[in-house]
Amino acid sequence: MPLIISTWNINSVRLRIELVAKFLKATRPDVLCLQETKCPDDAFPLKRFAKLGYTHVAMSGQKGYHGVAIVSRLPFEATATRSFCDKQDCRHVAVTIGEQAGLKDPATLHNFYVPAGGDEPDPAVNPKFAHKLQFLDEMRAAVDLHPANGARSILVGDLNVAPLEHDVWSHKQMLKVVSHTPVECEKLVAVQQAGAWVDAMRAHVPPSEKLYTWWSYRAADWAASDRGRRLDHVWVSQALGDRVSSMTVTRAARGWTQPSDHVPVTVKLEM
Repeated sequence: MPLIISTWNINSVRLRIELVAKFLKATRPDVLCLQETKCPDDAFPLKRFAKLGYTHVAMSGQKGYHGVAIVSRLPFEATATRSFCDKQDCRHVAVTIGEQAGLKDPATLHNFYVPAGGDEPDPAVNPKFAHKLQFLDEMRAAVDLHPANGARSILVGDLNVAPLEHDVWSHKQMLKVVSHTPVECEKLVAVQQAGAWVDAMRAHVPPSEKLYTWWSYRAADWAASDRGRRLDHVWVSQALGDRVSSMTVTRAARGWTQPSDHVPVTVKLEM
């Protein structure tokens, strides 16, 4: 059966719930992974999602900052969260989708929001950047992010790093800008290699082509300047490496009224 998964840093789920509804009505993914929900669990708009047909929810939220959630039309077999860097800042949630959802073999889905890292790419003077680097190191070391042979796993989210040359509008000008510095790129690639993850987005858009999922609010005309970055990612385990039949970046969402600075990414997996 096909499994359609979308991921989107929504930058406040309650503020932008109508944009989420617009996207869900148009795209109808089976599962939507959200980052930066900025919402404690007891205030999450469960009723609105239920009206849209998304009655299964796993979340890890806090007031005003961070937060991740997975909303689904399909039931979960299990849910889990974990913390990194000895902080309880709601940056990970995972679910297992299996027999109850019609899958013969279960699949685990991880949803991440990696720290942005602040503005100064020097861990000695910027604690936020030091936190980001430590977070990436702990992701690389996390055994549950190393899918065993044959394991069907998916990792999505705002990983806040644009690792490849054409994941940013100007490789040379971005080398000293947080999200594309060499140390960040090396650490994110190390996470990917440790788990032998397949970059599902770049399997459909060659590394030689520009690919963005984020455009700054600071741009007077984001579309005209097109100074984007690919901060949002979809990775799949080796067992699913040849099962991603399509990948779409909903660039138009950046132009919606009061948008997030990120746009949704959707993949279809032939499970």
